[in-house]
Amino acid sequence: MPDEQESLFAAVDALLEEAAQDPLPHPDERKRLREAAGLSQDQIAKALSVRRETVTSWETGRTAPRAPKRAAYARLLEGLSTLRPTPTVNAVNTPPPPPASSPTVNGVNAVNAQAPTPAPPSINAVNAPAPAAAPAAPPTVNAVNAVNAPPTPHRPAKATAPLPTPLEGNGPLVVLDGTDKAHAASGLLLPLPPKARTDLPTLIAWALGLDADLRSPRLHRNGKDGDPLLVLTPAAAEALGLPPTLEDRRTLRLPDNHPTLKLLAKAKWQLTRRGFGPWPRIYRPATPTTGRQCVQLAILPWGALDARAWGEHTAELPAPELAALLTTYATRVLTPRGSTAVSGLELMTALRPPTRAARNPDTNTWESAPVAGSLTRPVDPAPPEAPDEHPVVAALYPRAHQRTPDQVLDEEAYDWIRDPQLLTDAECTRTHAVGVDVNMAFAAAANRLPVGLGPAVHTQAPRFDPKIPGCWLADLSSLELDPRLPSPFTPGGHPPTGPAWYATPTLAYAQELGHPVHPTEAWLRPDHGPYLDAWYTRLRDAYVATMADLGVTSALPEPEFLTAMAELQEHPDPVLKPVLSAIKSTVKGGIGKLRERPQGAAYRPGEPWPALERPTWRPDIRAAVISTARVNMHRKMVKLAAAGLHPIAVLSDCAVYLSDGPSPLDFLPRTPEGKPLPGGFRLGVSPGMVKHEGTQPLLWAVEMLDQGLNPARHIKGHDAAADGE
Repeated sequence: MPDEQESLFAAVDALLEEAAQDPLPHPDERKRLREAAGLSQDQIAKALSVRRETVTSWETGRTAPRAPKRAAYARLLEGLSTLRPTPTVNAVNTPPPPPASSPTVNGVNAVNAQAPTPAPPSINAVNAPAPAAAPAAPPTVNAVNAVNAPPTPHRPAKATAPLPTPLEGNGPLVVLDGTDKAHAASGLLLPLPPKARTDLPTLIAWALGLDADLRSPRLHRNGKDGDPLLVLTPAAAEALGLPPTLEDRRTLRLPDNHPTLKLLAKAKWQLTRRGFGPWPRIYRPATPTTGRQCVQLAILPWGALDARAWGEHTAELPAPELAALLTTYATRVLTPRGSTAVSGLELMTALRPPTRAARNPDTNTWESAPVAGSLTRPVDPAPPEAPDEHPVVAALYPRAHQRTPDQVLDEEAYDWIRDPQLLTDAECTRTHAVGVDVNMAFAAAANRLPVGLGPAVHTQAPRFDPKIPGCWLADLSSLELDPRLPSPFTPGGHPPTGPAWYATPTLAYAQELGHPVHPTEAWLRPDHGPYLDAWYTRLRDAYVATMADLGVTSALPEPEFLTAMAELQEHPDPVLKPVLSAIKSTVKGGIGKLRERPQGAAYRPGEPWPALERPTWRPDIRAAVISTARVNMHRKMVKLAAAGLHPIAVLSDCAVYLSDGPSPLDFLPRTPEGKPLPGGFRLGVSPGMVKHEGTQPLLWAVEMLDQGLNPARHIKGHDAAADGE
């Protein structure tokens, strides 16, 4: 009994001690006070000797500070509450009167910035229609701020398009159309300071301030928050003094002597190495007091939104629709930071950042440490993996040397047609050529794919291990396959004629087909992991969610799925269809960017180029993904061949079959129970399943084969490359 009583007393004492601790305001109020004072979480963390993530947890209510940090944090919040008292809000969209003094916005004197406002309403309030009552009177400002304070933000009653996930602040971006308002998410109109419409430094200061409240939260706890994106329409670009087109078509850069660049330099802003082009990134070096200061621009009249990725007329959409479109892409994928290829690569880093903060036990200080499973530093490719221009190749072979298959890894997508002489009499009686296309083929190939994380290790006469990423020199020429199918070992579908370099997935498939695999040489990466898993998951979810918004879901039976896809082509949504196109382009472009080639007329073969400095310049990962996608295609074609169906053409992720009808349902084989053939092509919306690509008459397809052209390239009725496919 005494022991039980003592434990109860101890529990009560603990509660009393907790109750006696310094009181703290609600987590939302903690965040409001910090932001109202213009302080960053990094500044709070440094002052209290804690991690930034700890401050985030305090402001979200996940954790509470403990002694002795709690007393110091309570003292800070009490002081901030004196300087920034809690405002009284009479309506959802009526901001309180701003404070008397103009704040400092991220270290920039906000001469033309609006005074700070409290945290925005919840996403439900954002999307809710405005009440019918008359709007509240605008806030009163003192004489100091009256000149520069823009009017109260106005939100239309109906949002342009539903957002996939709740936004932080006013969203990650705004579209500027040359007026005194900026178009943000959900139809929100943000007023601009008077000079911001015509002065780029003022616009940048506003975008980084509390008035704009543009936020793009990090995708990984060790990553970085995204930078605000300002999208400039032709009218906005003209108002800021930018030319309608870039005269230098070779570099696509604004000349260094342009007045806009002089204005930026005078305001202490800098440009990244890529200069002031369609996607300029403008920044100031981080300091302990200001933290990160960076803004991304997208200049539409200069071709920022490539029609091959975003659709032909996307850049011409009205500003509200364009803001909805880009915000949807930003919340489902990533705030655009360049072309969709650049965004695909940036997404990899955002989901798998290379470094994290770690405390050094010896010095008790925080320092940078690698993140397990990430690409942490640039590594040289193995000689077979390197493109012809790479210094590694230049050191081994004379200039203009044409490398043979036993000197270079050639893992590319399919481009194969069947010999017309191999068409059977039964096939020639059919009436149509029908193409099926694999959804998100490269993304599906990246799922659960082990790839190298570190440098390659050279090995002689290794024992093949399908679990180790790398490239292997082996002879697969003795493996006999059906000539009515493309070879799985070469992009052209022709059987190999001797030793050649293969990525691990290709050689593993040869072993799966029963071929004895005995490599004579290999470049292997013992440090490996599923680096692209998170990348695949996010892009898969973005694709499936966007298709669902367009009315195509995984629950649709096959006939209804084909009907929905046909209607989607006939009546494209002006907002969601470009998002879908950009998501698919992000996948292919991101994989392609892993082996970015040198650009510019001044480049000389054998010299390094800037892309080689990235940890994400990894041609071996690109080869592994493409190898896996090609093997996946072949595996499905083998299943259909067992049912008596052979393709007449394959292009990347599209296969063309001869059919008695115009629909995929007219030729895709079924089980006796009427279900799709296991392991074959299955109609559906998920990545790895297929959709109808197009149908043409039989005679058209035969004529294409006779001319040596690939029917899969033109099965839609035009060149598939025109769609970026």
